[in-house]
Amino acid sequence: MPWIITKYLITAAVVVIVSEVAKRSDRAGALIASLPLVTLLALIWLHVEKQSTAKIANHAWYTFWYVVPTLPMFLVFPRLLARFGFWPALAISAVITVVCFALFALAVKPFGIKLL
Repeated sequence: MPWIITKYLITAAVVVIVSEVAKRSDRAGALIASLPLVTLLALIWLHVEKQSTAKIANHAWYTFWYVVPTLPMFLVFPRLLARFGFWPALAISAVITVVCFALFALAVKPFGIKLL
C-alpha cells in the first residue's frame, strides 16, 4: 500500500507542478506539459514493479500511436475556446479527439497496427 500511495503522490505532483508553472508562464507550462512525464513515470513504475521488457516496450509503442490522433485537439481547442467558452470548447475538443482517434485507428489498421 505505501508503494501505491508513493506513485499517486509523485504522479499528482507532476500535474500540480505543470498547473502552477502554467499560471506564471504559458510557454513554460506548455513545455513541461508537452514532455512525456506521465509516460516516463509509467515506464519507471512498470520497470520497478518488474514487468517484462515486452510489456514495457508495448506500453511505449502504443503510447506513441495513441498520442498522434490527440494532437489536432491542441490546435482546435484555442479557437473553440475563444468562440464558445471553456466547457463547450472542451467537450467539442473531446468529440473531435474521439473522431480523430477512430479515423486514425482505421487508417493504420492495414499496416498491422491495431489500436481498437
